[in-house]
Amino acid sequence: MASCAVQKNPYATTNRSYQQQVKAYAEALRATPVLTPGADSLLMGQYWVGTTNFNMRKPNIVVIHHTAQDSTGQTLRTFTLPRTQVSAHYVIGRDGRVYHMLNDYLRAWHGGVARWGNDTDINSSSIGIELDNNGLQSFAEPQLASLLKVLAGLKKTYNIPTANFIGHSDIAPSRKTDPSVLFPWKRLADSGFGLWYDAGPLPSPDPAPPLPLDSLVALAGVGAVPGTVLAPVNTAVIDAQLAAANAPVSTFKPQEALRIIGYDTRNLPAAIQAFKLHFIQQNVNGPLTEADRRILFNLYKKYL
Repeated sequence: MASCAVQKNPYATTNRSYQQQVKAYAEALRATPVLTPGADSLLMGQYWVGTTNFNMRKPNIVVIHHTAQDSTGQTLRTFTLPRTQVSAHYVIGRDGRVYHMLNDYLRAWHGGVARWGNDTDINSSSIGIELDNNGLQSFAEPQLASLLKVLAGLKKTYNIPTANFIGHSDIAPSRKTDPSVLFPWKRLADSGFGLWYDAGPLPSPDPAPPLPLDSLVALAGVGAVPGTVLAPVNTAVIDAQLAAANAPVSTFKPQEALRIIGYDTRNLPAAIQAFKLHFIQQNVNGPLTEADRRILFNLYKKYL
C-alpha cells in the first residue's frame, strides 16, 4: 500500500493561491466598462463596443539572474512566500530541472528598480529566469543545456530580438551583479541569445585626428593669401562640409556608446562595471582599457 501512495505536492497550498489569483485576473479581463460611471466622468458612448481584433500582450526582453541562494528548494520557497515580494517566471536547478512558476504573459517581480534604454518598467516587458547558483561557482552543464532550450522556446514563441537577452546587472548596474563573471555570455550569443563582439583584432574607436586649420579654411571656402590675415572661419559651413564628406567631427564617447547599447549611464562607473561584467569578465571594477574601448566600440556599432 505504501508503494501505491501518491506523493503529496509540497507546493499544493501555494498552487491553490496561484489559481485564486489567476481567477481574479480572469474575472477582471472579462469585465466590461461601466456605461454610466458618474456625472464627473467622461461622456460614454451609448453602447460598449468590444473590438474583435486583439490578443495577449507579450514579453520582449529576457533577463537572466543567479539566485544567490544555496539550493533550488530554497529559491522555490522564497518565491512562494508572500512576504518576500519577489518571483521569476522560471527557476532552473543545477541538475537541469526547470520550474515554470508563472505564465509568461503575467508580470513577475524579478527586476526591481531597473532600466534598459528607455524602458523603466522592466517587469512589465520581460521574462525573468533564475539560475540556482550562489554567485561563486561555475554554472553546471545540465543547467546551461536547459537554459538554452528555454531561451530557444521563448525566442521562437515571442519573437524576442537577439539583443534583448540580458542580465540583471545590465538593467540595474548600481544594485546588482548577477549573473556573475562566470556566466558564459559568449556561449549564449553564439546560439543567438544576446549580441557579442567580433573575434580578432578590433579597430581603434578613435576617429582620424582633426583636420589642420588650413584644411578647415579650404573646406569653408575661405581664400588664404600669403601674408594676409585670415577672416574669421565660418564654423557652421565647416560642420556642414564635414558632414557632407562623412568626415569625423568628434571623438568616440564611451558614455554615449553605453547608453545606445541600453545601459543607464546616470551612474557612469556602475554602467562601465556592468558592461565589463557582461562582455569583458575580468578586472570588472577597473576603468575601461584600450582593449575594452575597442570592444565597446564594436558592440556600439552593432546596437545602432
